Amino acid sequence: MLKKFICTALSFVLAASLLSGCGAPAEEGSEGVSGTQDTSSGEPEGTDSEEQESESSDTSSEAADGGGESEQPPILKDAVMDIMGCRIGCAATEGELKDEKVWEIITTHFNAITFGNELKPDAMVGYSVGKCPGTEEAELNGETIVVPKLDYSRAERMLDKIYDWNEAHPDDKILVKGHVLVWHAQTPEWFFHVDYDKNKDYVDKETMNKRLEWYIRTMLTHFTGEESKYKGMFYGWDVVNEACSDGNHVYRTDSENPDESLSEDRHGSNSSWWHIYQSNEYIINAFIYANKYAPADLELYYNDYNECMGTKVGHITELLTEIKSREGEPGVGTRITAMGMQGHYSMDSPKFNDVDYAIRQYAKVVGNVQFSELDLKASADYDGSDEAKETEYQKQYARYKLIYNVMQTENEAEDINITSITFWGTADHYSWLQNSSNVGGGSTGNLPQCPLLFDENYQIKPAFYAFTEKKLN
Repeated sequence: MLKKFICTALSFVLAASLLSGCGAPAEEGSEGVSGTQDTSSGEPEGTDSEEQESESSDTSSEAADGGGESEQPPILKDAVMDIMGCRIGCAATEGELKDEKVWEIITTHFNAITFGNELKPDAMVGYSVGKCPGTEEAELNGETIVVPKLDYSRAERMLDKIYDWNEAHPDDKILVKGHVLVWHAQTPEWFFHVDYDKNKDYVDKETMNKRLEWYIRTMLTHFTGEESKYKGMFYGWDVVNEACSDGNHVYRTDSENPDESLSEDRHGSNSSWWHIYQSNEYIINAFIYANKYAPADLELYYNDYNECMGTKVGHITELLTEIKSREGEPGVGTRITAMGMQGHYSMDSPKFNDVDYAIRQYAKVVGNVQFSELDLKASADYDGSDEAKETEYQKQYARYKLIYNVMQTENEAEDINITSITFWGTADHYSWLQNSSNVGGGSTGNLPQCPLLFDENYQIKPAFYAFTEKKLN
């Protein structure tokens, strides 16, 4: 079985190398992944060598077959740190953290975590997306404003579990990435309206700026401020998510999907942020406010999907350039640390040279790049059977191997830093791709999926070992 896998897996890798070599620019208009987003709608229920080495010494040979009967698998976070010098993370929801087998995977193999849903705007209002859950007064820049009541409980339960782990394991801490402050999806529609009532008019830009600043200040102060229990637990935060268009215009508008009404409680494609501002002003303001209230060592990101698609690479690069050009002192200018390439890929898209090109374009502007939501959709003919799994797992190993090869190659460049790799989940059965979603990069729900490094039995898959190996030369 071991030699069979070696031959098969390496043949996939070498074939992929010949077909999709790195280094060439992406062709304008080339196909990227079809839409990628973070989660399905609704409150989650626990889901959201110089030469090829010889078989006797090749890491992948033992890897792909589970590392052999008598050998323990490597620790993923140690391997990635040794090879890439960066953190390795996963996404998880509150329900997943209650699964002790998932918790064991996280504490063994990862040193970073992104909450799948629990720090998104809808979660912060208790998933009261149809109606504002109540209001209270807050002071902002010497003015009293009315704001919605926030519910920190879901995020805090997760943070408390991680906090306790970190206290007990000071040399093996898990850090958190905040996700996300500003997003067109999973932000209740009422947040944009007079009196927080979606049946009333939209507020003006001045009012929306106050709400935007209050929300960013409140979130960053509560979770990262000097008086916060969780101070020092967060390494970074996604400030703005998916604000660029997949179409011909640069930014996501209020008519991205003509079939989606702006009166919907929360959106899959259309942006009520754009509806009010009709420009990227809210994006720039979000980075100004984040810079104003975030600790100086908190990394700040822009995050997006289809990030290797030819036209969208240009859109994202234009946005990053403007954010970067406005950098300045806290309270005055913006600050951006890295571009988050979500990495919701399929078995045949994007091409490796497109991934390579995108990394280089973004790094020219911001220097640092991270893969923030990495997973792989299954092949179109994958049916989930045991026989199909054997083939699919080999293909998946090869695909991940070449993606990681691109990461390593670019990370060696003088002006490019890959600062983190985060998988969008842990075990396959919890993946968001198992459920139908109307947001970009989602799934029809009709096809079985196996996108991650651990299977439905919490066992290491061949793909795991792709990330413990140094690149092919």
